Amino acid sequence: MQGNEACAQGAVDAGVRFFAGYPITPSTEIAEWMARRMPTLGGKFIQMEDEIASIAAIIGASLTGAKSMTATSGPGFSLMQENIGYACMTEVPCLIVNVQRGGPSTGRPTAPAQGDVMQARWGTHGDHPVIALCPWSVQETYSLTVKAVNLAEKFRTPVILLMDEIIAHLREDVKMPDPRKLILEERPRPEGGRESYRPFGGSAGQIPPMADFGMGYQCNFTGLVHNEVGNPSNDPGVTDRLIRRLTGKVESHRKKIIHWEETLMEDAEIAIFSYGCSARSAASALKAARSKGMKVGMIRPTTLWPFPEEAVEAAASREIPILVPEMNLGQMALEVQRVAAGRSKVHLLSRVDGELFTPAEILSALKGGF
Repeated sequence: MQGNEACAQGAVDAGVRFFAGYPITPSTEIAEWMARRMPTLGGKFIQMEDEIASIAAIIGASLTGAKSMTATSGPGFSLMQENIGYACMTEVPCLIVNVQRGGPSTGRPTAPAQGDVMQARWGTHGDHPVIALCPWSVQETYSLTVKAVNLAEKFRTPVILLMDEIIAHLREDVKMPDPRKLILEERPRPEGGRESYRPFGGSAGQIPPMADFGMGYQCNFTGLVHNEVGNPSNDPGVTDRLIRRLTGKVESHRKKIIHWEETLMEDAEIAIFSYGCSARSAASALKAARSKGMKVGMIRPTTLWPFPEEAVEAAASREIPILVPEMNLGQMALEVQRVAAGRSKVHLLSRVDGELFTPAEILSALKGGF
């Protein structure tokens, strides 16, 4: 199965029944697959005129109760940022798949890159909640797509699946679970009457209930700062409570969201911090290093945002040097350096030429001791 196909299958199995998108390399296979599949499931597929319209459409569909998604790549992801901010502010669950490619601008459409990591966190303006997941295999693309839809519904927020061209177009054997046995999350629903409905209520860390359009509840959605019922407000107290609750509903549930895998970190004297396609080369380099007697371990986050600080903290507390191979000029490396806070030497191994690291390159950096 191809990575893009696994993503589409995972979305369908997670309950997605509305897809709006615009073709863009290297994510187009997701749209093609959904165009064929959605009508057979009673779902809807719409090819929009551009990426701005695409994300607007999935927000609208989500407001009617549908689990919705779009898929794009770097240039389209840039165009979506304003409406991603709107979805964060109005707490609309949806899935946004960004299959990263070379940039900036139109860059190299068929070349892999990992240059959208910081854009996924800070692409839209203001302080806002962000959940971004990153797979390293076709199998994991399926499972993380299901997880992304679940997180979007559970926390009433857009979730980004940050893939890359290599994983999207890679073909691997995939063991598909029985979709009937998947545990699926649904958005919280109002339990009281219309008079007590507060679609934006609660304190920091709380996820308020969400009624669909047509359920009989008053639904007022605005990108302006708003009070508990959705009416715009310029009150400083209302502003402070809203922004802190929006960010707090993700930060206060970090343990339920963040995930990473560790390989041979128990006795490691050097650590590799790697994600996505780069982690595949890093895993091979680790095996080669171990065969030569080097005590190398690896930390591989599947959750990029919120950043898995706990994983880096554990390595930094042991003052273990950390190598960060990534296909950009250093985006995750900055976060690793921030958490390490000078206790561990952090070295960036960077490629921006549209080619994946070879295991030999990473092994050479490990041997050099940075």
